Amino acid sequence: MNHPSAFLPVECSGLLREEAAPAEAGRDLTLRQMELIYDRQWFRLLVPAHFGGPALSLPELVRLEEGISWADGATGWLVTLCSGAGWFAGFFPPSTRLTHLFSDDRLCLAGSGAPSGQAQRVAGGYRVSGRWAYASGALHATAFTANCVLWEQGRPLLDSTGKPFVRTFLFLQAEVNLIRDWDTVGLIATGSHAFEVKELFVPEERAFDIRPETTAANDPLYHYPFLSLAEATLAANIAGMAGHFLDCCKPLFETRRIAASSLAEALTVWNTMHAALQHCRSEFYAAVDRSWASGDSRMFEEVSRTSRELSRCARLLVDQLYPFGGLAAAKPGAEINRVWRDFHTATQHNLLTFAL
Repeated sequence: MNHPSAFLPVECSGLLREEAAPAEAGRDLTLRQMELIYDRQWFRLLVPAHFGGPALSLPELVRLEEGISWADGATGWLVTLCSGAGWFAGFFPPSTRLTHLFSDDRLCLAGSGAPSGQAQRVAGGYRVSGRWAYASGALHATAFTANCVLWEQGRPLLDSTGKPFVRTFLFLQAEVNLIRDWDTVGLIATGSHAFEVKELFVPEERAFDIRPETTAANDPLYHYPFLSLAEATLAANIAGMAGHFLDCCKPLFETRRIAASSLAEALTVWNTMHAALQHCRSEFYAAVDRSWASGDSRMFEEVSRTSRELSRCARLLVDQLYPFGGLAAAKPGAEINRVWRDFHTATQHNLLTFAL
């Protein structure tokens, strides 16, 4: 199985790695990192061709995202979450009045999947209020997406199963109030702040569904189940950070003044966990590739399973190896410590916690 560095040009990984510490200190990606993202169109990886996007295949996407996350976890996280939100552009027709938004080379969509808003139907659209947390990329977002429960006559609408009916809405940057509340031990540079709207009128054309039958694009990417897509991209992100952590460990172990027996044990664990991660990565990529080639729904379940296994393996790897780093790994300014903090913050994502 290729090392994640093989999925990213050397000049890109070098720049991202150099800028990682300054980005964390500034609590935002640096100008150099952002210009690289815009130059490479990484926030637009899943924007459909009818808006000028590359609409990468899933096998290409997850490999690239693992490579970026291996270079720098914060950049990888932003690219994964913001390009994932860019996938929603595939559910807007080419004739939409939002063409200018989706065609912008500096498009960045941030948002939240939590249905923490209310949308009251009114003439021509909806009146929306709500607050959504953890919008990665909020500092650079040109638009925001958010889920809302639909209300009518003072009560929530229910679907055929008795659950609240939820729709997804697109808000323009100027319509949103940003709440700068992102304060965590890791992924500091992602600026994953909250946002809110109050009694905002949203026209009907900016309310959308992401069911495969509602897509406006012909590409198979937009017929791929969103949950499987999300699980796969997050697992690739986690795997990239775990690979970076592995790379930090061995030289640290070998330079620490510890007994030969302790070093031997550390290296044995390193070799065992490295082999386990490579096995899970191979299984994961094989499942992604098969699902993409076949379009078989049974393969989507395999993508979900191997995504969870890869996330579990990565978590076990980091937790087993970290103690061998001693206090040298506990210094906030150390590269291994930043990777450890980014990794553990990323694995708190609610789509991943069930797998760990």
